[in-house]
Amino acid sequence: MHIFGLVLFSLLAAIWVLQGLRVARGARTIPRIRNFSPAQDSACPSVSLIFAARDEEEKLPAALATLAALDYPHLEIIAVDDRSEDATGGILDEFAGAHPRFRAVHVSELPAGWLGKPHALQKAYEASTGEWLLFTDADVRFETSVLRRAVAMTEELQADHLTLGASVEMHGFWEKTVLTFFALAFHVANQLDQVSNVKSKAYAGIGAFQMVKRRVYEAIGTHGRLKMEVVDDMKVGKLVKQHGFRSVVALAQEFVSVRWQAGVRNVIRGVTKNFFAAFGYNVTYAGFAVTMMLLLNVVPFIGVAAGYGWIRILAGIAASVALTVHAGADIASGVSPLYALTHPIGAILFCYMIVRSAAVTLWSGGVTWRGTFYPLDELRRGVV
Repeated sequence: MHIFGLVLFSLLAAIWVLQGLRVARGARTIPRIRNFSPAQDSACPSVSLIFAARDEEEKLPAALATLAALDYPHLEIIAVDDRSEDATGGILDEFAGAHPRFRAVHVSELPAGWLGKPHALQKAYEASTGEWLLFTDADVRFETSVLRRAVAMTEELQADHLTLGASVEMHGFWEKTVLTFFALAFHVANQLDQVSNVKSKAYAGIGAFQMVKRRVYEAIGTHGRLKMEVVDDMKVGKLVKQHGFRSVVALAQEFVSVRWQAGVRNVIRGVTKNFFAAFGYNVTYAGFAVTMMLLLNVVPFIGVAAGYGWIRILAGIAASVALTVHAGADIASGVSPLYALTHPIGAILFCYMIVRSAAVTLWSGGVTWRGTFYPLDELRRGVV
C-alpha cells in the first residue's frame, strides 16, 4: 500500500510540475487585446455583430447601451428575438428604431432538427452583410474601442478566427470559488496557448466574443453544420481548426465583460445542458474526467493532511503547484489570489456539476434549452 501511495503521489507531483511549467509558459504567449492599438478607419473591414436573445429583458438594456457606444465605422448589429415570452422583442424593436445600424429579427417557430440558439444565429447570418461576423451573447458588455483593437489583432496575427476570454463579473464566496476553478479548468483542459499552433489539435470558441471571416464561416458550413450542437461556440472553433484556418485566442479582460450567472445555484443550473454535452454525451469520457479531476485536484490535499514521509512531501509539491496555478487564474480573473485556497472545494463542485449534468440529461432522456426539449438520441447524432 505504501508503494502504491508513493507511485500515485509521484505521478501527481510530476503531472502538476509539468502542467505548471506549461501553463506558465503558455500564459506569456496568449495575447492581450489591450496591447493592440485601435485600427484606423481605412483598415476597418465591415463587421456584422450577431447575437440571439430569448427572455433577456433584464440584461438586454445594459448590453445594448454598450453596443450603441461602439466606435467602429462599418458595423451592423443583428439581434434575433428567439421566441421570447417577455419584453425582449419589444426592447429590440425600440432599440432598432433609435439606432440605424441595428436590426431586429424575430423567430416565432423553431424548425425540426434545430436547437434554438444555432437556428437564431443562422437566421442572423442570413440577414448579415459583413466581411467579418462577430458572434456574442445578449448579456455581454463591450468597451467602445474593442472592435478596432480586435481588427488590428486579426491583421497583425493573420487570424481567420479570433475568440476572446471575457471578464466575468463575480459576487460572493461560492460564486467566485466555482468560477475561478472553472476558468482554470477551461484554460488547462483546452490548452488555450496552443490554439494558434497549426500543428496542435487544440481549439476554442468563447461565446462572449468570437469573430470569424465570413468566407471562413461559410467554408465550415455555417451554423447549419451545428444544428443540434449544444456547445456550438466551442465547435465553431473546432471546425475552423479542422478546415485548416488560423484560430487565435486572446484575453479581452476589461474590454469585454459579462455577468454570466448570479449565484452558485444559477451557475450549477446554467451548465446542466452544457457539461455532459462537452463530453459528447459519453458516460465513459465524463466518468474519466471526474476521476482525473478528483485525483489531481483533491487527492494531493488529502495527502498533505493525512500522509507522512515522502507521500506528504510529494503531495505538498502537487498541491503547491496547483495553488500557484490557481492564484494566477484568480489574478487574471480580477479576484483575490487567496481564492486559490478554495482549489479542492472548487474541484469537488466542478465534478458535482459534471455528474449532475450527466444524471439530469440521462434521467430526462434529453436536454431542455430555451423552452424546448431535445431528445438525447438526436443530440448525440448532432455532436460535431
